[in-house]
Amino acid sequence: MDVLLSICLGLGLAAACGFRVFVPLLLVGIAAKTGHLQLVESMEWMQSAPAILCFFIATVLEIGAYYIPWLDNLLDTIASPAAVIAGAVATASVVKEMDPFLRWTVALIAGGGIAAVIQSGTVGLRSGSTATTGGLTNFLVATLELAMSVVVTVLSIVVPVITALFIALIVGVALRVVMTRRTRKSKEPVKAAA
Repeated sequence: MDVLLSICLGLGLAAACGFRVFVPLLLVGIAAKTGHLQLVESMEWMQSAPAILCFFIATVLEIGAYYIPWLDNLLDTIASPAAVIAGAVATASVVKEMDPFLRWTVALIAGGGIAAVIQSGTVGLRSGSTATTGGLTNFLVATLELAMSVVVTVLSIVVPVITALFIALIVGVALRVVMTRRTRKSKEPVKAAA
C-alpha cells in the first residue's frame, strides 16, 4: 500500500510540475524539511537549505517571467523539457520501497509523461490566449497555472490517491479533446484551389 500511495504522490507532484516547474520542487523541499513528507534517501538533498534557497529563487524568477507578455511564450520553449525533468525528479524523490531502476523508470515514463501532458496543455492555453487577445489575458493564464501548481502540490502531499484520480481525469479529458479536434480536422473537406 505504501508503494501505491508514494506513486500517487509522485504522479500528483509531476502533474504540478507541468503547471510550474519549480513551485512543486520548492514545496516538496519545505514539506520534507518540516517533517510533512518523507523523501527517498538519495533525494534528501532536496530538503537542504541550499536546495530550498535555489528552488525559491528559481520559483520567484519563473513566476515573474510568466507575467511578462512576450517572455511567457518564449519561456514555454525552455519550460517544456524542464517540466518533464522536474516531473521525473519529483516522482523519483517520493516513490519508496522500490528498486532504484524501477523507481526511475516509473519516474521518467509516468512522472515525466504526466508533466509533459499538463505542460503541453498550458502551452496551448497560453498560445490561444496570445492569438485571441494579443497576450492581454496571459496574466490570467499565468495566475491560473500558478494556483493549480500550488493546489495540486499541496493536495498531492495531503491526499495523494484522490489527487492522482483527479489528475487522471484531467489528462483523460485533455486527451479526448485533442483526439476530437484531430478527428474533426481529418473529416473536413479539402477545398479545391480556384
